[in-house]
Amino acid sequence: MSVRYTAFVLLRALPTWLKLSREKRREIAASVQSTVFDDPDVKVRYFDAEAFSARVSDVAMFEFSDMKAYYFMMERLRDSPMLTFPYFHVEEIIPAIENGYQAFEAEQAA
Repeated sequence: MSVRYTAFVLLRALPTWLKLSREKRREIAASVQSTVFDDPDVKVRYFDAEAFSARVSDVAMFEFSDMKAYYFMMERLRDSPMLTFPYFHVEEIIPAIENGYQAFEAEQAA
């Protein structure tokens, strides 16, 4: 059985990002999207949290079954302007397996 992983990456936008015009933010985000998040083995979704949290402004959710693909994507992210300039700070990474207990129980019953 193939395991599908999810990693929730909790991010905090820094003043260097917030000072940019929205047009410049879109330009940088598009560049990162095309160079960092271009691996078809890693599905990426974004969530805004700044209206609900003082510590975390954004959440990136990565879904993958190939740990190497995820790891390499995170290395590209660490090398990108998003984190090197920096525009964002990674507050926390929460790895998870959706309904992992069900897979465990199915294997135990077999």
